[in-house]
Amino acid sequence: MEFKFYGGASEVGRSAILLKGQKNIMLDFGVKIDHKAEYPVSVPHVDAVVLSHAHLDHSGDVPAIYNSMLVPTFGTEPTLALSNLLLKDSMKLARMQHLKQTFHKQQLHTFQNHYVGMDYNKSAEFGGMSIEMHDAGHISGSAITLIEAGNMRVVYTGDFKLSGQYLHKGADVVKSDVLITESTYATREHPDRRELISRFIENVKTVIDNNGIALVPVFAVGRSQEILTILYEHNLSSFVYLDGMAREATSIVLRYPSFISNSDKLKKAVQASSTISEHKDRMEALEGPSIILTTAGMLNGGPVLTYITELGKSSAIMLTGYQVDGTNGRMLLDKHEVAIGGNVAKILNEVQYYDFSAHAGRSDLYKYVKESSPQTVICVHGDKENSSDFAESLKLEGFDAYAPKIGDTIKLDK
Repeated sequence: MEFKFYGGASEVGRSAILLKGQKNIMLDFGVKIDHKAEYPVSVPHVDAVVLSHAHLDHSGDVPAIYNSMLVPTFGTEPTLALSNLLLKDSMKLARMQHLKQTFHKQQLHTFQNHYVGMDYNKSAEFGGMSIEMHDAGHISGSAITLIEAGNMRVVYTGDFKLSGQYLHKGADVVKSDVLITESTYATREHPDRRELISRFIENVKTVIDNNGIALVPVFAVGRSQEILTILYEHNLSSFVYLDGMAREATSIVLRYPSFISNSDKLKKAVQASSTISEHKDRMEALEGPSIILTTAGMLNGGPVLTYITELGKSSAIMLTGYQVDGTNGRMLLDKHEVAIGGNVAKILNEVQYYDFSAHAGRSDLYKYVKESSPQTVICVHGDKENSSDFAESLKLEGFDAYAPKIGDTIKLDK
């Protein structure tokens, strides 16, 4: 069995790992959106694709495979629906910004028609191998995949979170011989979730009490549903306005209630909130006091840019996710500036950051490895420092551990 890395090795983004065994299976095929869009280094011949979840750094280039191949893609039903939403939006942005497009509508439709929807804990046979998906606790439909080939158990985590969230229980631990694990936060811990939520809610209430606007940029898939439910739990839904792609993403998540926890609370949160569908709704939200949940989470487009320069002095911007270098969100954190329509605007409002990560932190990454009890660990989806540090630490504990680079091949014999 061999593993070759076309993306996502010693970097975060464009996950693309080829498992070469009885059949060639591509584990994710995503894009990396930094200063520019980066794609897997090439499109090799594959017999199937496994899609761990819908976020574009894992799903964003899967349709490109269908330029030259007709193969099944295995994933959960929510992953198909959410990927379709995000992929259509990425195509729209590429056309608007005259960016490179590696696929078009035809390939997106072909991908959809060759998708094999799976439930958690149910297996599918393919080419003499067994494919089984387990809850990754990351977003709706996210999966940790077990591939059994002969007497070898290969587990691919994709992105996962071991501790629970409002809408997700912790990830399932799956026993493995070979574990391919994310290492995004291998060198740091996340803050205590209860303390984080308490601080977030306290600061939102302060803004509301001052008749201001709490502008909360969110990732459409995952973060928007989590924050929406948290605000409902703290009796703040009457102030909430939901805008942008978060609206449709939330509708999709609610169509698959068995893939989340507390679906009834999310449904009630939506019902108790206001949905923005036209310009007058945005003007109403800006009158305050209000809480505006809107895309994009890193401020690189979306309705958030409509709001950000219209805030009064009693308002605050509350970032709820990691801000990648080169994005508007990072510029806002570092310089209190954002780029809008080719101009740079100075932002005078208070800017707050909350680490609502849906990834495992350092201790949970180590815990997962130990409980999965593999012989070999391959550390991916982390920058060079994180993945290398993780692999070296695991070697000291007796694991055969690797932190590959793009283009590397790891061959395992058993």
